[in-house]
Amino acid sequence: MSKVLVAGGTGYIGSHTIVNLIEQGYEIVCVDNFSNSYSSVIGKIKIITKKEISHYTLDLTDEGALDRVFEEHPDIDSIIHFAAYLEVEDSVKHPLKYYENNVLSTIRLLQAARDYGVSQFVFSSSCTVYGDNAPMPVSEDAAMGRPSSPYGATKQMCEQILMDAVQSGDLGGGVILRYFNPAGAHPSGLIGENPRHPHTHLIPIISQVARGDRDYLNVYGTDYETRDGSCIRDYIHVMDLATAHVKSLNFALSPDNKGIHVFNIGTGKGVSVLEATAAFEKATGIEIKTRGAARRPGDMPAIYANPAKANRILGWTAEFSLEDIMLSAWRFNSTEQGQ
Repeated sequence: MSKVLVAGGTGYIGSHTIVNLIEQGYEIVCVDNFSNSYSSVIGKIKIITKKEISHYTLDLTDEGALDRVFEEHPDIDSIIHFAAYLEVEDSVKHPLKYYENNVLSTIRLLQAARDYGVSQFVFSSSCTVYGDNAPMPVSEDAAMGRPSSPYGATKQMCEQILMDAVQSGDLGGGVILRYFNPAGAHPSGLIGENPRHPHTHLIPIISQVARGDRDYLNVYGTDYETRDGSCIRDYIHVMDLATAHVKSLNFALSPDNKGIHVFNIGTGKGVSVLEATAAFEKATGIEIKTRGAARRPGDMPAIYANPAKANRILGWTAEFSLEDIMLSAWRFNSTEQGQ
Protein backbone atom coordinates (compact mmCIF):
# COMPACT_ATOMS: atom_id res chain seq x y z
CA MET A 1 0.00 0.00 0.00
CA SER A 2 1.39 3.38 -1.02
CA LYS A 3 1.57 6.04 1.67
CA VAL A 4 1.08 9.69 0.69
CA LEU A 5 1.62 12.84 2.71
CA VAL A 6 -1.17 15.35 2.02
CA ALA A 7 -0.17 18.91 2.93
CA GLY A 8 -3.20 21.09 3.60
CA GLY A 9 -5.32 17.97 3.85
CA THR A 10 -8.16 19.41 5.94
CA GLY A 11 -8.81 22.22 3.48
CA TYR A 12 -11.51 22.26 0.83
CA ILE A 13 -9.79 20.38 -2.00
CA GLY A 14 -7.44 18.43 0.27
CA SER A 15 -10.23 16.86 2.31
CA HIS A 16 -12.15 15.69 -0.76
CA THR A 17 -8.95 14.29 -2.26
CA ILE A 18 -8.14 12.39 0.94
CA VAL A 19 -11.56 10.73 0.79
CA ASN A 20 -10.91 9.67 -2.80
CA LEU A 21 -7.37 8.48 -2.00
CA ILE A 22 -8.60 6.31 0.86
CA GLU A 23 -11.30 4.83 -1.37
CA GLN A 24 -8.56 3.93 -3.86
CA GLY A 25 -6.47 2.15 -1.22
CA TYR A 26 -3.89 4.80 -0.32
CA GLU A 27 -2.69 5.28 3.25
CA ILE A 28 -2.80 8.91 4.34
CA VAL A 29 -0.60 11.13 6.47
CA CYS A 30 -2.22 14.56 6.72
CA VAL A 31 -0.47 17.77 7.80
CA ASP A 32 -2.27 21.09 8.30
CA ASN A 33 -2.07 24.05 10.65
CA PHE A 34 -5.82 24.80 10.42
CA SER A 35 -5.13 28.38 9.34
CA ASN A 36 -8.05 28.16 6.91
CA SER A 37 -9.78 24.91 7.90
CA TYR A 38 -11.14 23.08 10.94
CA SER A 39 -9.96 20.07 12.90
CA SER A 40 -13.52 18.70 12.76
CA VAL A 41 -12.89 17.81 9.11
CA ILE A 42 -10.75 14.87 10.26
CA GLY A 43 -13.73 13.33 12.02
CA LYS A 44 -15.94 13.91 9.01
CA ILE A 45 -13.44 12.13 6.77
CA LYS A 46 -13.57 9.20 9.18
CA ILE A 47 -17.38 9.14 9.03
CA ILE A 48 -17.34 9.11 5.22
CA THR A 49 -14.52 6.57 4.73
CA LYS A 50 -14.74 4.51 7.95
CA LYS A 51 -10.95 4.92 8.16
CA GLU A 52 -8.58 6.66 10.57
CA ILE A 53 -5.94 8.99 9.18
CA SER A 54 -2.66 10.07 10.74
CA HIS A 55 -2.68 13.83 11.28
CA TYR A 56 -0.01 16.30 12.38
CA THR A 57 -0.73 19.94 13.25
CA LEU A 58 2.23 21.93 11.97
CA ASP A 59 3.24 24.96 9.92
CA LEU A 60 5.17 24.01 6.81
CA THR A 61 7.19 27.22 6.88
CA ASP A 62 8.77 26.08 10.17
CA GLU A 63 12.13 24.59 9.28
CA GLY A 64 12.40 21.09 10.62
CA ALA A 65 8.70 20.78 11.44
CA LEU A 66 8.33 17.87 9.04
CA ASP A 67 11.18 15.82 10.49
CA ARG A 68 9.05 14.01 13.06
CA VAL A 69 6.44 13.16 10.43
CA PHE A 70 8.96 11.46 8.18
CA GLU A 71 10.79 9.83 11.07
CA GLU A 72 7.51 8.23 12.18
CA HIS A 73 6.48 7.41 8.61
CA PRO A 74 9.67 6.50 6.71
CA ASP A 75 7.57 4.70 4.05
CA ILE A 76 5.97 7.88 2.69
CA ASP A 77 6.68 7.70 -1.04
CA SER A 78 4.79 10.71 -2.39
CA ILE A 79 3.50 14.16 -1.45
CA ILE A 80 0.42 16.09 -2.59
CA HIS A 81 0.81 19.77 -1.77
CA PHE A 82 -2.38 21.83 -1.27
CA ALA A 83 -1.19 24.09 1.54
CA ALA A 84 -1.27 27.70 0.36
CA TYR A 85 -3.02 31.02 0.87
CA LEU A 86 -5.33 31.40 -2.10
CA GLU A 87 -7.40 34.59 -2.09
CA VAL A 88 -6.54 36.72 -5.12
CA GLU A 89 -7.78 40.05 -3.75
CA ASP A 90 -6.15 39.45 -0.36
CA SER A 91 -2.85 38.69 -2.08
CA VAL A 92 -2.97 42.12 -3.76
CA LYS A 93 -3.41 43.73 -0.33
CA HIS A 94 -0.89 41.53 1.50
CA PRO A 95 1.66 40.26 -1.04
CA LEU A 96 4.48 39.53 1.42
CA LYS A 97 2.25 37.17 3.40
CA TYR A 98 1.59 35.19 0.22
CA TYR A 99 5.20 35.08 -0.94
CA GLU A 100 6.40 33.94 2.48
CA ASN A 101 3.79 31.24 3.04
CA ASN A 102 3.23 29.83 -0.43
CA VAL A 103 6.81 29.77 -1.67
CA LEU A 104 8.52 28.82 1.59
CA SER A 105 6.09 25.99 2.35
CA THR A 106 6.85 24.49 -1.06
CA ILE A 107 10.60 24.76 -0.50
CA ARG A 108 10.29 23.09 2.91
CA LEU A 109 8.29 20.18 1.46
CA LEU A 110 10.76 19.71 -1.38
CA GLN A 111 13.69 19.74 1.07
CA ALA A 112 11.95 17.05 3.11
CA ALA A 113 11.25 15.04 -0.04
CA ARG A 114 14.95 15.19 -0.92
CA ASP A 115 16.17 14.40 2.59
CA TYR A 116 13.81 11.46 3.17
CA GLY A 117 13.87 9.92 -0.30
CA VAL A 118 10.32 10.75 -1.43
CA SER A 119 10.08 9.99 -5.13
CA GLN A 120 7.04 11.89 -6.40
CA PHE A 121 5.32 15.22 -5.81
CA VAL A 122 1.90 16.42 -6.98
CA PHE A 123 1.55 20.20 -6.82
CA SER A 124 -1.70 22.13 -6.61
CA SER A 125 -1.23 25.02 -9.02
CA SER A 126 -3.68 27.37 -10.69
CA CYS A 127 -4.83 28.66 -14.04
CA THR A 128 -3.77 32.12 -12.84
CA VAL A 129 -0.22 31.27 -13.96
CA TYR A 130 -1.32 31.97 -17.54
CA GLY A 131 -1.95 35.65 -16.85
CA ASP A 132 -4.52 37.90 -18.51
CA ASN A 133 -3.82 37.41 -22.19
CA ALA A 134 -3.70 33.66 -22.84
CA PRO A 135 -5.77 32.43 -25.79
CA MET A 136 -8.98 30.66 -24.78
CA PRO A 137 -9.47 27.82 -24.13
CA VAL A 138 -6.00 27.83 -22.61
CA SER A 139 -3.74 24.80 -23.05
CA GLU A 140 -0.59 23.79 -21.19
CA ASP A 141 1.73 25.01 -23.93
CA ALA A 142 0.48 28.60 -23.64
CA ALA A 143 3.21 31.02 -22.67
CA MET A 144 3.27 32.10 -19.05
CA GLY A 145 1.83 35.58 -18.82
CA ARG A 146 2.38 38.29 -16.26
CA PRO A 147 0.34 37.04 -13.31
CA SER A 148 -2.67 39.16 -12.41
CA SER A 149 -1.97 38.90 -8.67
CA PRO A 150 0.75 38.02 -6.16
CA TYR A 151 -1.13 34.76 -5.58
CA GLY A 152 -0.64 33.86 -9.25
CA ALA A 153 3.00 34.90 -9.03
CA THR A 154 3.59 32.51 -6.12
CA LYS A 155 2.16 29.64 -8.14
CA GLN A 156 4.48 30.47 -11.05
CA MET A 157 7.46 30.55 -8.68
CA CYS A 158 6.55 27.26 -7.03
CA GLU A 159 6.15 25.56 -10.39
CA GLN A 160 9.64 26.69 -11.40
CA ILE A 161 11.12 25.56 -8.08
CA LEU A 162 9.54 22.13 -8.51
CA MET A 163 10.81 21.83 -12.09
CA ASP A 164 14.32 22.79 -10.97
CA ALA A 165 14.22 20.23 -8.14
CA VAL A 166 13.35 17.47 -10.61
CA GLN A 167 15.95 18.67 -13.12
CA SER A 168 18.68 18.64 -10.45
CA GLY A 169 17.79 15.17 -9.22
CA ASP A 170 16.65 16.34 -5.78
CA LEU A 171 13.22 14.88 -6.66
CA GLY A 172 12.42 11.91 -8.84
CA GLY A 173 9.47 13.45 -10.64
CA GLY A 174 6.23 15.27 -10.26
CA VAL A 175 2.90 16.44 -11.62
CA ILE A 176 1.69 20.04 -11.70
CA LEU A 177 -2.09 20.46 -11.84
CA ARG A 178 -3.26 23.85 -13.05
CA TYR A 179 -6.87 23.85 -12.13
CA PHE A 180 -9.59 26.30 -12.65
CA ASN A 181 -12.51 27.09 -10.30
CA PRO A 182 -13.36 24.31 -7.83
CA ALA A 183 -16.94 24.30 -6.58
CA GLY A 184 -19.55 21.98 -5.10
CA ALA A 185 -19.27 19.55 -2.20
CA HIS A 186 -19.08 15.87 -1.30
CA PRO A 187 -22.34 13.96 -1.96
CA SER A 188 -22.68 13.22 1.77
CA GLY A 189 -23.01 16.93 2.53
CA LEU A 190 -20.48 16.49 5.35
CA ILE A 191 -17.56 18.34 3.76
CA GLY A 192 -17.48 21.27 1.37
CA GLU A 193 -16.03 24.73 0.98
CA ASN A 194 -15.90 26.13 4.51
CA PRO A 195 -12.90 28.43 5.09
CA ARG A 196 -12.22 30.26 8.34
CA HIS A 197 -12.06 33.55 6.47
CA PRO A 198 -15.07 35.28 4.87
CA HIS A 199 -16.11 33.71 1.59
CA THR A 200 -14.85 35.37 -1.58
CA HIS A 201 -15.73 32.60 -4.06
CA LEU A 202 -18.88 32.90 -6.11
CA ILE A 203 -20.95 29.82 -5.35
CA PRO A 204 -20.68 29.90 -1.53
CA ILE A 205 -21.67 33.58 -1.67
CA ILE A 206 -24.65 32.72 -3.87
CA SER A 207 -25.61 30.19 -1.18
CA GLN A 208 -25.38 32.88 1.47
CA VAL A 209 -27.84 34.99 -0.50
CA ALA A 210 -30.10 31.96 -0.86
CA ARG A 211 -29.99 31.43 2.94
CA GLY A 212 -30.82 35.07 3.58
CA ASP A 213 -27.41 35.89 5.09
CA ARG A 214 -26.84 38.46 2.35
CA ASP A 215 -29.39 40.66 0.63
CA TYR A 216 -27.83 40.33 -2.81
CA LEU A 217 -24.87 39.06 -4.79
CA ASN A 218 -22.30 41.65 -5.80
CA VAL A 219 -21.29 41.11 -9.42
CA TYR A 220 -17.76 42.50 -9.48
CA GLY A 221 -17.47 43.95 -12.96
CA THR A 222 -20.35 44.19 -15.41
CA ASP A 223 -18.40 45.81 -18.26
CA TYR A 224 -15.87 43.13 -19.17
CA GLU A 225 -15.59 42.19 -22.84
CA THR A 226 -17.57 39.01 -22.31
CA ARG A 227 -20.96 37.92 -23.59
CA ASP A 228 -22.86 39.46 -20.66
CA GLY A 229 -20.22 41.79 -19.18
CA SER A 230 -19.40 39.59 -16.16
CA CYS A 231 -16.28 37.48 -15.58
CA ILE A 232 -16.11 34.03 -17.16
CA ARG A 233 -14.67 31.06 -15.30
CA ASP A 234 -14.42 27.27 -15.68
CA TYR A 235 -16.28 25.76 -12.72
CA ILE A 236 -15.21 22.22 -11.91
CA HIS A 237 -16.80 19.96 -9.31
CA VAL A 238 -14.51 19.35 -6.36
CA MET A 239 -15.07 15.59 -6.66
CA ASP A 240 -13.84 15.69 -10.27
CA LEU A 241 -10.82 17.61 -9.03
CA ALA A 242 -10.20 15.02 -6.31
CA THR A 243 -10.30 12.28 -8.92
CA ALA A 244 -7.78 14.20 -11.02
CA HIS A 245 -5.35 14.23 -8.08
CA VAL A 246 -5.69 10.49 -7.57
CA LYS A 247 -5.16 9.78 -11.26
CA SER A 248 -2.17 12.14 -11.25
CA LEU A 249 -0.64 10.32 -8.31
CA ASN A 250 -1.21 6.95 -9.97
CA PHE A 251 0.50 8.32 -13.07
CA ALA A 252 3.38 9.84 -11.08
CA LEU A 253 4.05 6.55 -9.26
CA SER A 254 3.94 4.38 -12.38
CA PRO A 255 7.33 2.72 -13.12
CA ASP A 256 7.75 4.31 -16.54
CA ASN A 257 7.06 7.87 -15.40
CA LYS A 258 9.99 10.28 -15.53
CA GLY A 259 10.38 14.00 -15.14
CA ILE A 260 7.73 16.65 -14.59
CA HIS A 261 4.30 16.83 -16.21
CA VAL A 262 1.78 19.68 -16.37
CA PHE A 263 -1.98 19.24 -16.79
CA ASN A 264 -4.93 21.60 -16.94
CA ILE A 265 -7.87 20.39 -14.87
CA GLY A 266 -11.12 21.97 -15.98
CA THR A 267 -14.29 21.27 -17.90
CA GLY A 268 -13.38 23.26 -20.99
CA LYS A 269 -16.55 25.35 -20.65
CA GLY A 270 -16.59 28.99 -19.68
CA VAL A 271 -19.47 30.13 -17.49
CA SER A 272 -20.10 33.77 -16.60
CA VAL A 273 -21.02 35.01 -13.12
CA LEU A 274 -24.54 35.79 -14.29
CA GLU A 275 -24.87 32.40 -16.00
CA ALA A 276 -23.70 30.62 -12.85
CA THR A 277 -26.23 32.56 -10.81
CA ALA A 278 -29.00 31.57 -13.22
CA ALA A 279 -27.87 27.93 -13.04
CA PHE A 280 -28.15 28.01 -9.24
CA GLU A 281 -31.64 29.49 -9.48
CA LYS A 282 -32.71 26.79 -11.94
CA ALA A 283 -31.22 23.94 -9.89
CA THR A 284 -32.63 25.05 -6.53
CA GLY A 285 -35.69 27.14 -7.40
CA ILE A 286 -34.36 29.99 -5.23
CA GLU A 287 -34.18 33.52 -6.63
CA ILE A 288 -30.82 35.30 -6.24
CA LYS A 289 -30.81 39.08 -6.29
CA THR A 290 -27.74 40.64 -7.89
CA ARG A 291 -26.14 44.07 -7.88
CA GLY A 292 -23.38 45.43 -10.10
CA ALA A 293 -20.17 46.44 -8.35
CA ALA A 294 -16.69 47.68 -9.26
CA ARG A 295 -14.12 45.23 -10.60
CA ARG A 296 -11.91 43.56 -8.02
CA PRO A 297 -8.13 43.93 -8.20
CA GLY A 298 -6.47 40.83 -9.64
CA ASP A 299 -9.53 39.41 -11.40
CA MET A 300 -9.09 38.17 -14.97
CA PRO A 301 -11.93 38.84 -17.44
CA ALA A 302 -12.17 35.26 -18.70
CA ILE A 303 -10.32 31.99 -18.40
CA TYR A 304 -11.32 28.41 -19.13
CA ALA A 305 -9.41 25.23 -19.84
CA ASN A 306 -8.42 23.06 -22.72
CA PRO A 307 -8.32 19.78 -20.74
CA ALA A 308 -7.44 17.53 -23.70
CA LYS A 309 -4.00 16.57 -22.35
CA ALA A 310 -5.42 15.34 -19.02
CA ASN A 311 -8.18 13.52 -20.91
CA ARG A 312 -5.62 11.75 -23.09
CA ILE A 313 -2.73 10.99 -20.73
CA LEU A 314 -4.38 10.67 -17.33
CA GLY A 315 -7.60 9.16 -18.62
CA TRP A 316 -9.43 11.85 -16.66
CA THR A 317 -12.48 13.83 -17.69
CA ALA A 318 -14.94 15.97 -15.76
CA GLU A 319 -18.09 13.96 -15.06
CA PHE A 320 -20.22 16.30 -12.94
CA SER A 321 -22.42 18.98 -14.50
CA LEU A 322 -22.90 22.62 -13.49
CA GLU A 323 -26.27 21.59 -12.02
CA ASP A 324 -24.49 18.91 -9.94
CA ILE A 325 -22.14 21.58 -8.63
CA MET A 326 -25.00 23.87 -7.62
CA LEU A 327 -27.07 21.17 -5.96
CA SER A 328 -24.18 19.70 -3.97
CA ALA A 329 -22.99 23.17 -2.91
CA TRP A 330 -26.48 24.06 -1.73
CA ARG A 331 -26.84 20.73 0.09
CA PHE A 332 -23.69 21.56 2.06
CA ASN A 333 -24.22 25.30 2.49
CA SER A 334 -27.84 24.99 3.56
CA THR A 335 -26.82 22.91 6.61
CA GLU A 336 -25.34 24.07 9.87
CA GLN A 337 -21.91 22.62 9.07
CA GLY A 338 -21.81 24.60 5.82
CA GLN A 339 -22.30 27.85 7.69
